[in-house]
Amino acid sequence: MTTPLRIAVLGSTGSIGRQTLDVASRYPERVQIVALAAHSSVDLLIEQARQHRPEIVALADTAAAARAASALPGTEVGSGTEAVEALATLSGVDLVVNALVGAAGLHVTVATLIAGKTLALANKESLVVGGSLVTSLASPGQMIPVDSEHSAIYQCLLGEHADDVAKIWLTASGGPFRGQSRAQLECVNATQALAHPTWNMGPKITIDSATLMNKGLEVIEAHHLFGTDYDQIRVVVHPQSCVHSMVEFSDGSVKAHLGATDMRIPIEFALSQPRRWDAPLAPVDFTTLGSLDFEPPDYETFRCLSIAFQAGRTGGTAPAIMNAANEVAVAAFLDGRCGFLDIERIVETTLDRHSAEPLESIEQVEAVDAGARETATGLLL
Repeated sequence: MTTPLRIAVLGSTGSIGRQTLDVASRYPERVQIVALAAHSSVDLLIEQARQHRPEIVALADTAAAARAASALPGTEVGSGTEAVEALATLSGVDLVVNALVGAAGLHVTVATLIAGKTLALANKESLVVGGSLVTSLASPGQMIPVDSEHSAIYQCLLGEHADDVAKIWLTASGGPFRGQSRAQLECVNATQALAHPTWNMGPKITIDSATLMNKGLEVIEAHHLFGTDYDQIRVVVHPQSCVHSMVEFSDGSVKAHLGATDMRIPIEFALSQPRRWDAPLAPVDFTTLGSLDFEPPDYETFRCLSIAFQAGRTGGTAPAIMNAANEVAVAAFLDGRCGFLDIERIVETTLDRHSAEPLESIEQVEAVDAGARETATGLLL
């Protein structure tokens, strides 16, 4: 009998974390949950711990951790961000799923790689802000992307030579406002922006998808994951979200990864690779699928995508500045403290007010992140 894969799920109460536990519950003989972590969603974490019986859980919020300790006798409960990070280094863990939201996931990514664990990476911000600092720590095959687009590219590249890659095509649904004008976007609210047409995701990534910033973050992530120049990365809007991404090769041939719009498929592949397990849902029926449409993105209306490309090309700390400002602006939009188009204004102005520096250390990135957040917060007033 094969020994179960022992995993830690960090960010277990978020969208990716919940779906990871759903996949694990389908294969109890193949996957063992060793550790769970969340920020402050203590009630759901307690429920997850009672179902999956991890050896240890951790919450970044100390008050939430105290509640969990009372509710989970016999389970070790860690408190604070350091306790969450420490789960990535547990000796009994084979694979860490980093499903934390935002730049907070950077330390977990670094700790996982240094500890020599396999990293199932759903926290794209780790690579956006950490860039070469992160990739320099990773051994070949140590980072398995969980984003549907990057998982698709990863799978299309299996067995191929990097020198033969001509372009990477990142597909985008276009979000809930595809085809709308800037005048129309002036009036949209958070409820409308959260109504994504094809994917079920957490609020932050859903707003990023509406602004196309999420695709910009994915462009930077692809650059670092696959060592691809920005001029070789193209974004194409594909509203059906059936083609998850494509790789074009030097001979003109293209590999495309197609499948249902369900994050459990790339999550499952991150756990099962290099093999594949049974599908967690009904596969696509190509006899009823209908048409597959592709169109260029509207860079003028959705300026966050252009801003991300520019920040990526500038390099150094520019993506970290951009990401920090975006996190502040998205949180403000969700709270009703700024408009939809204010997100790009805040991000662009913050970038203009900070000079990019060469990447030198995680501590430097954290200082740049803090400064950019302060600037972005000031722009809300």
